[in-house]
Amino acid sequence: MPASPASRPMDTDDTSPEVSPEVSIVVPMFNEEACLDEFHRRTSAALAALDVSYEIVAVSDGSTDGTNARLATLAATDPHLRPRYLTRNTGQWAAISAGFRAARGAHVVVMDADLQNRPEEIGVLLDAARGGADLVSGRRRGRPESAVWRLWPSRAANAMLRATTGCPARDMGGFKCLRGDVARRLRLRAGQHRLLPALVHLMGGSVVEVDVHADARFAGTSKYGLSRAVDVLFDIVMLWFQSSFKARPIYLFGRVSLATVALAAAVLLWLGLERIVVGTPMTTRPLFYVSMGVGLAAMMLMGFGFVLELLSDTHARITGQDPYMVREDPPGWPADPTNGHGA
Repeated sequence: MPASPASRPMDTDDTSPEVSPEVSIVVPMFNEEACLDEFHRRTSAALAALDVSYEIVAVSDGSTDGTNARLATLAATDPHLRPRYLTRNTGQWAAISAGFRAARGAHVVVMDADLQNRPEEIGVLLDAARGGADLVSGRRRGRPESAVWRLWPSRAANAMLRATTGCPARDMGGFKCLRGDVARRLRLRAGQHRLLPALVHLMGGSVVEVDVHADARFAGTSKYGLSRAVDVLFDIVMLWFQSSFKARPIYLFGRVSLATVALAAAVLLWLGLERIVVGTPMTTRPLFYVSMGVGLAAMMLMGFGFVLELLSDTHARITGQDPYMVREDPPGWPADPTNGHGA
């Protein structure tokens, strides 16, 4: 009998045939027992055909079906499979983040467990990544989802991301291959698993796109609903806010505040001139109270800017994630573990 997930150690590095494999497959899963055997069979066969050293980091995001037990059974006979079990269902972003931290490969491929991403196309992503790209994004062709509920909202979200971040990728979700050290440096927040190309692009990384197929789920039901479109909208707004004005909140709120103060001052000046020339009392004009309210709002915006500036700096120090990558050190310089090649 295989060890249960609760009794297995969180890390199974001693069972892996390679300490630093060429490829790490990170696959988040939640209640994917029906897909697991076929996913493992096809992915293992595809990687064996590529003749590369590899590991499969399967992260169960608090699954409540037989996913954990089946992972333990497969891992007992396949040293390439390294399961991770999250204690509760936190979300796909958390499972991917846990997978990134556990992955040891020179390249990290992120894919779904439901076989909507074809394991046989991992080589397509790897070939593009070996050309020097920091992230290769699979642009899904022939997606079988509903046009109204899935495709059109996805295209709108991708268009907004390109407009707000400048990232060239036309399909931000789905099949991805990242340089290993880039993946391990990322500190994802809730919802940001959908924004990987944009995040890498904003760090100064190179992003390229290749065409891949999109199949229907092998089994089970989708975990996504229409509410995801609203969540994605908020994620995009948050990313734009974080990346705008050189990631300095005080720049954004400060400029809005100054513009608001200037508008309120102009209105008060006009009302004051009318009071002098025409004799109309300022306090009888609705615009007087509006301008005073706008001025107070401007002061509040400035205060928000200072508070968010402090929070942004604290967050950056805690996560240790720099908003840049060092492409190459000059010859003869000692290795810097904090740059893009230190992982």
